[in-house]
Amino acid sequence: MYYASFGILALIHHLIINHDILKNGKKLSAKDSRYRYRQFLISVLIFYIADLSWGFCSESDYRAIAYADTIVFFVSMAFSVLFWTRFVVAFLGKRSFNAISLLTAGWFIFAFVILNLFINFFKPIIFIFTEDMEYIPGTGRYFLLVAQLIMYLISSLYSLFAAHKSEGLDKVHYRAIFLSCGVMTLFIIFQNFYPLVPFYTIGLIIANCIMHIFVDEDEKIEQIQEKEKVEKEKEIYNHISNSLAEDYEAIYYINIDTGKYKNISTSESYISLNVPERFEDFYSETRQNVLKYVHPDDRDFALSMYYKDTMLKNLEDKKSYAYKYRIMVGGGPRYYRFVVILTEDKKHLVLCEKDINDTITAETAMLERQKASITFSQIAESLASNYDAIYYVDTQDKSFVGFDSNNIYGELKVNQSGDDFFADAKESASILIHPQDRERLLNIFDNDYLITTLEDKKQFTIEYRLIIDDKVQHTRLTARKSRDRVHLIIGVENINEEVNREKEHLLALNTEKENARRDELTGTRNKTAFTELEKSIQENIDNGMGHMQFAFVVCDINDLKKINDTQGHKAGDEYIKASAKLICDIFDHSPVFRIGGDEFAVFLVGDDFTDRKKLVNKLRKTSIMNRDKNKGPVVATGIADFMLGKDNKVENVFERADKSMYENKRSLKA
Repeated sequence: MYYASFGILALIHHLIINHDILKNGKKLSAKDSRYRYRQFLISVLIFYIADLSWGFCSESDYRAIAYADTIVFFVSMAFSVLFWTRFVVAFLGKRSFNAISLLTAGWFIFAFVILNLFINFFKPIIFIFTEDMEYIPGTGRYFLLVAQLIMYLISSLYSLFAAHKSEGLDKVHYRAIFLSCGVMTLFIIFQNFYPLVPFYTIGLIIANCIMHIFVDEDEKIEQIQEKEKVEKEKEIYNHISNSLAEDYEAIYYINIDTGKYKNISTSESYISLNVPERFEDFYSETRQNVLKYVHPDDRDFALSMYYKDTMLKNLEDKKSYAYKYRIMVGGGPRYYRFVVILTEDKKHLVLCEKDINDTITAETAMLERQKASITFSQIAESLASNYDAIYYVDTQDKSFVGFDSNNIYGELKVNQSGDDFFADAKESASILIHPQDRERLLNIFDNDYLITTLEDKKQFTIEYRLIIDDKVQHTRLTARKSRDRVHLIIGVENINEEVNREKEHLLALNTEKENARRDELTGTRNKTAFTELEKSIQENIDNGMGHMQFAFVVCDINDLKKINDTQGHKAGDEYIKASAKLICDIFDHSPVFRIGGDEFAVFLVGDDFTDRKKLVNKLRKTSIMNRDKNKGPVVATGIADFMLGKDNKVENVFERADKSMYENKRSLKA
C-alpha cells in the first residue's frame, strides 16, 4: 500500500495539471509540439496507472496479474521515453543531427524494452516473481535504466550548453529541457540503488511539472501573438476598406432576412439629399425614397430592384450584379450606379452607390473622403475582386503585407510579407518583367516617386508586360494612398483579356478597311484603292514633294466580251483571273489595281521602275505567244513615266499610259 500511494498521488496530480490538454488536445495538428506532448502525457498516465496497480498486485497472491501489470509498466515506460524524445524535437523546432540522435536513442530504448519483454517470457532478464511473490529485478532492467540515465544526462548537458548560446524563446526551451532531464537523471540514479522505491515515478512527476510550466507559457505566448496578428489584419482590412470605399457615395450593409441595415459610408453630396433612414427595413424604406428622389422616367425600374426576392434572384449563380438610374440632385438628374454584392457569410448584402454622372458626361468626378464607423473586412473582400493581388505598403519603413485576391469571390488572404517592398519588387522585376518594360518599371518602383506622384493624384496606374513560363502577360498596376496617408494600397491585375480584345478589334478594323480596297474576284486592289493612290501622289506633287520616279502601266484584256458571249460569264471570270495572275506574276514587286471590268493599272517604283521596259516587253511577248497559240490570256499594255517639271497632274501620266495601251491593243488585233 505504501508503494501504491505514490502512484495514486502521481495519477491525481497528473490529471489535475494536464486536464486541459488531455481533454481538448484531440484537434491539435500533428505538427504542433503540444500534439507530441499529449502523446507523452497519455503514455505517462498509463505508466502511473500500471505503477499504482503494481503496488497492490505485488502484495497479492495473484502472480499472473502482477506479471501482466509489470509488463504494462515497462511497455508504458518505453512509450513515455519514445514520446518524450519526439516531443523534445518538436518543442525545440529543430531537425538537426542532435535531434535525429535523440530520436534514434528513443527508438532504441523502445525497441530494447519490447524485445527484452518478449525474451522475458522464456528467460527472465528484466524481472521475475518468485513463488512467494517476491519481485526480483533482472540485469535487463538495470541496463534499461542506465540507457535512460545516459540519454537524459547527455540531453541535460547539451541543453545547458545550448541555452548558454541561445537567446529569447529558444533559451527558455533549452533551460526547460535541461531542468527536466536533470531531474530524471537524478531520480533514475536513486531508482537503480532502491528498486522497490518509486523514484522513477517521483522523477516523472517533477519533470512533468517543469515541462508543464513552459508548455503552458508557450501556449499563452502563442495566444497573445495570434491575437496581435488578428488585430493587425483587422487594422489592415479597415485601411483597405476605407481606401476602396472612397469611390462610393454610399455603402449599405444589409441583413438579408431582417432587412436591418447600416449606412457604412456617405458623401456630403449624398447627405445633402436628406434621405430619411430608420435602419429598420431596407427594402420598404428604399422603395419609399425611390418615389421621392428618383427621376420619374426611371422610377418604375428602380422600385422593382428593391424587393428581397428580386435581389436574391439577381444573385443566383454569381456574387454581384449592377444597375443604374437617375436621381434628382439640386433640381437636376444625375446618373448613379448601384452594385449589389453577396458577402462571404451569405447572410448580408453590400450595396455600393456611386455617382457616375461625370463619367458619362466625360467630366472628372470629385468624391470627398469618408469616415466609416464599423469594420470593413467583408466589404474590403468584395471590393478587392478587381485585383489578382493587393499590397499594403508602409511608406515610412517600406514594410509590406501581400494579399491574394480571388477574382470570383474577392476573398483576401495573406500570401507574403517583407521588410522592403520596393527592394523586393526591383528584384522580381529583373527576372519577371519584359526587357523592353524593365527600365521604365524600375524607375517607378521607388517609395519617394510614388509618394510625390500621389500628392496631387487620386491614383497612379501603369501597364507593363510580364514573362511567365515563357509567355507574355499584360499587367496593370494601380497605386493609391490609404486613408491614414501613411500606407500605399497597390493593386495588380492581369489584363491579357482586355489587351487581346483591343487587338482583335483593331485587326477587325484593319481587315475591314483592307477588304474594302480589294477586288473580290481577282484579289488585286480595286478602283477605290487606286483613287486613294492617285490622291496621295497628287498631294505630294502639289506640296513640292513630287521628286519620286514612278510610272503607270495600263493593261486591257482582249476578247473578254467574246468569251462572255460564247462561253458564258463564268468562263469570262476565269479569263479575268488568269489575266490578273499574269500581270501580278510579271510585276511582282508593284501594286496591281483592277480599275474596270477588263482594265488593270500597275504603279511602278523602285526595281520594277528601273526594269520597266524589260517587264513591259515580257508581258507583251507573252500576250503575242498566247494569241498565236490561242491559249492563255492576251493583255494589251501601255506605259508612261512621270516627267518631273512637266507633269503637274497624275492623270496626265495615266492618260499617256492609256494611249500607249490602245496602240498596243490595235497592234495585237492586227
